[in-house]
Parts: sequence; structure tokens; C-alpha cells
Amino acid sequence: MTDALTKALAGRDWLMADGATGTNLFNMGLMSGDAPEFWNETEPDKIRALYRGAVEAGSDLFLTNSFGANASRLKLHDSAHRAHELSRLAAEIGREIADAAGRPVIVAGSVGPTGEIMGAAGTLKHETAVQMFEETAAGLKEGGADVLWVETISAPEEFKAAAEAFANVDMPWCGTMSFDTAGRTMMGLTSSDMVAMVESLPNPPVAFGANCGVGASDLLRTVLGFAAQGTERPIIAKGNAGIPRFEDGHIHYDGTPDLMAEYARLARDSGARIIGGCCGTMPEHLRAMRAALESHTPRARPTLDHIAEVLGGYSSPSDGTGADDDGSPRRVRRGRRRA
Repeated sequence: MTDALTKALAGRDWLMADGATGTNLFNMGLMSGDAPEFWNETEPDKIRALYRGAVEAGSDLFLTNSFGANASRLKLHDSAHRAHELSRLAAEIGREIADAAGRPVIVAGSVGPTGEIMGAAGTLKHETAVQMFEETAAGLKEGGADVLWVETISAPEEFKAAAEAFANVDMPWCGTMSFDTAGRTMMGLTSSDMVAMVESLPNPPVAFGANCGVGASDLLRTVLGFAAQGTERPIIAKGNAGIPRFEDGHIHYDGTPDLMAEYARLARDSGARIIGGCCGTMPEHLRAMRAALESHTPRARPTLDHIAEVLGGYSSPSDGTGADDDGSPRRVRRGRRRA
């Protein structure tokens, strides 16, 4: 039986994902240091509003409020035993909103990193990570998620553990990593490394890509890196809405709806088929992105210089792959991005 995401991709050239979870919830009153997953139980109407905001802005899929619903992260709140339950609640609320949308909307069960380090430098064992991810995944499946969606991953070992866990619960999945360190993940992976890893998995994702990171320009440079490998697997782009700044005790992102509309067009031209936002991306950004994608006529793949001219410069001269390291000048970001 074809899963909902694969079916949607078969009938559409692109799909629009959702925007920020944390930024929206902080605007609803979530306090720094609190676990947003508890709101699935204590503030379900606010979680409904979060999901509904994305759907009404035009998202074809949205991620559940379960990013930190794993035993390792919940242990910090003395609630490691609640990973399955809180994940299930996140998906149940999502299922309710999607089913009431009046059009096909996909519920993607968000699975964030454990917060621990794997591999030679860490203490988290593969078997333990698989167990954690499987517990979260089983809760999301029970709650009605259409697809699992691991995001903001830095280490290949953690990505592989999630893939194994998702196979164990027999669910389709997607996966994104965060390329926030001079075009690499914090653990050193480049865009080409990720493509090779994804294609070598026994249980590969329906789609893969990048989320969060530094800013929209850097993220699109990574998307171009994925596409340059010749992959036929759908690529995901979920970039931040500009650059964060701290004002009046809160973090604000400087990306305007117009800037995110340009980002959406460039993401499509760069090869992404699932396009959304990450930190700072609000419903007003999503509405502009949806309108931009619906009216967009596909263009040639953009150059790095063109992306920089439209969205602002990069945070580093190279993404580490060598593909853009030809000695030509690159705009490196200094201060705020033009928005």
C-alpha cells in the first residue's frame, strides 16, 4: 500500500511543508526551558492552533509537536517514561486537524535528536539510540502519523539509528540534517556525504534534505550540493526565516514574508520538492511561500552568486565539498542579512 507522502509526491511537482514549532509556541506563552511536548496534554488547544496555522497558510504537511519526545531529552524533566505517550498525543492532535482540513494534509511525526553523542567520541550506544527512537516512533504511529520525520540531526550514527528504529515499527520516513558548521553538520558531514549515506541505508527515506542551520542562503547551497550528486530521491528544504537577533528579552528572526517567498522559488529551482521553513517561519511567511510556489515558473538551477544576491551572503566561503571552491569571490555574511 502506497504511503500518503509517496502518493502526494507522485501527483505533485512540489509540496509545501510547515514552518517553526518553537517560535510559534513561544509566541503563545511557552517559557524558555519548558518542554513543549507537555503542551500536548496541558495545552492541546494551543497545539491545535499551531497545526491549524500551518494548514490554513497552505502547508501540505506539518510536523507534530514531538521533537523532544524521547527518553533522553524528557529525562531532563523527570519524564523519560512518557516518550511514547507524549508522542502519541502529538500525533492524535495532528490527525484531528489534518482530517478536518477538507483537503489532503500529511501528518509528519517529528523526531528530534537525542541530545547525546554517539560514535567514538560519545557514550550513547547504537542499541540504546534505536530503542529511544523506536519508542517515539511507536507513539507517533499509534497516534495516526502518516510518516515519521527525523530532523536537525548532526551525526551519521544517529541518522542510521533512527532509520533502523523506523524499520522496526514499519513506517515510511523522511530525514533532514542541519548543516550549520561551514556547510557541514556539527559532526563534519557534507551534503555529498549525506547523499551517499542515504542511498546506502537498508531502509532509505522517502525524502531527505536539510533543515535549520545558519540561514536560507547556506541551506540552499547545501540543497544544490544534494542535487549535484544526481540523486532521484525527493529533496527537502526547510530553512530559517532570516537571522535571529535578541530584542526585548526575545529572539526575533529578520526574514520577511517577501524574502521567504524568494527562498521558496529558489529552493524549487535548486532541486527541492518539499519546501518549508524552520526557525522563525510564521504563518504569514508560509502564505507568501505558498503563493510564490503556486505562481512560479521553473527556472534554471541558480548559481551561488545569484542566491547570495537575492537572499544575502553565506556564513562561510565554502561548504566543504569543493564544488564551490573555485577561487571566485563569495559574499560572506557580515552582520544582518538583507531582508
